[in-house]
Amino acid sequence: MTDTLELLKDLIRRPSVTPEDAGCQDAIAARLTPLGFLEERLNFADTQNLWLRRGTAKPLLVFLGHTDVVPPGPLDAWQSPPFEPTLRDGKLFGRGAADMKGGIAAFITAVERFLAKHPDHQGSIAVLMTSDEEGIATHGVVKVVEVLEQRQEKIDWCLVGEPSSDKKIGDVIRVGRRGSLCAKLTVKGIQGHVAYPELASNPIHSFAPALKALTEEVWDKGNHFFPPTSLQVSNINGGTGAENIIPGSVEILFNLRFCTELDEATIKQRTHAIFDRFDFDYDIQWRLSGNPFLTAQGELIDATHAAIKTVTGYETVDDTGGGTSDGRFIAPTGAQVIELGPLNATIHKVNEMIGLEELEELSRIYEQVLVNLLVTTNR
Repeated sequence: MTDTLELLKDLIRRPSVTPEDAGCQDAIAARLTPLGFLEERLNFADTQNLWLRRGTAKPLLVFLGHTDVVPPGPLDAWQSPPFEPTLRDGKLFGRGAADMKGGIAAFITAVERFLAKHPDHQGSIAVLMTSDEEGIATHGVVKVVEVLEQRQEKIDWCLVGEPSSDKKIGDVIRVGRRGSLCAKLTVKGIQGHVAYPELASNPIHSFAPALKALTEEVWDKGNHFFPPTSLQVSNINGGTGAENIIPGSVEILFNLRFCTELDEATIKQRTHAIFDRFDFDYDIQWRLSGNPFLTAQGELIDATHAAIKTVTGYETVDDTGGGTSDGRFIAPTGAQVIELGPLNATIHKVNEMIGLEELEELSRIYEQVLVNLLVTTNR
């Protein structure tokens, strides 16, 4: 068994369902502190955050990851227990194998091999771990970034080990992500008997025309890097469950994944303008999960493209698809941010897995990125 596989198995055995860490960060610190990394715990509320840094010189390359995982779901649907790493047909199965303990294991062993060969490398290396990425992400990387900014500790390059790959390892890297804006809309009415509608006001009926207008709105046409902004209604809840009662209110949850053509204020203004064309009483609460970010070019992208080419022999594709990641908290500091990690085909599913060859290849790519960025002869 390889070091990367053994580390991944150890991490999977730890049931770190968000926001739990279950000792994952202890295991990571135990491997890196003997190599000269200074350990700092930056915990907030129920979230554990680990900052490990080796060196003080610039530039600073950060490997970013999260040790928390989503719940396993129905246990009887798993072919093997989700927190017992199991090898089958050249693959390792377990919750977090791809999202994203596989990426973590790969970059930890990449750092170990790199330092064994290049102990006097340029710049500095850091590893940042949080246990609050799969949750609401309010006490994780966003809080650590505040601390780093306060003490003017600037990140130059950030490589996020999220599962970015599509059909084969390294065929896609994320150079940006769309923003995510969530809304909780409450439409108010008057509850009553369905046989006496004149004595009530049905909020579902009054909101229906506005809902149609909202979902048909063309927010933008996207741009070279991003697809058009998308709005999706995720939940509608109204009524008492009885078939003869007009509800007194209805609650609608919707989300916009927006590109760099829009901003939070513009979305809110346009949404209110749509609603105000119709006659209904409403209240709306907004939550910004993250703004869009983009690393269009720079040394990190160049080094990663070259590393993938060196290790795999093929060219990678830059992309901004998928959901959000903790990279959205790093990008506003001015750092170059990309995501490169395992295949994303089984993430958040039962029987999540990673291929053994995929895992080793990813670790070699990470090591080559380090060489391309931090070894003098390669700059």
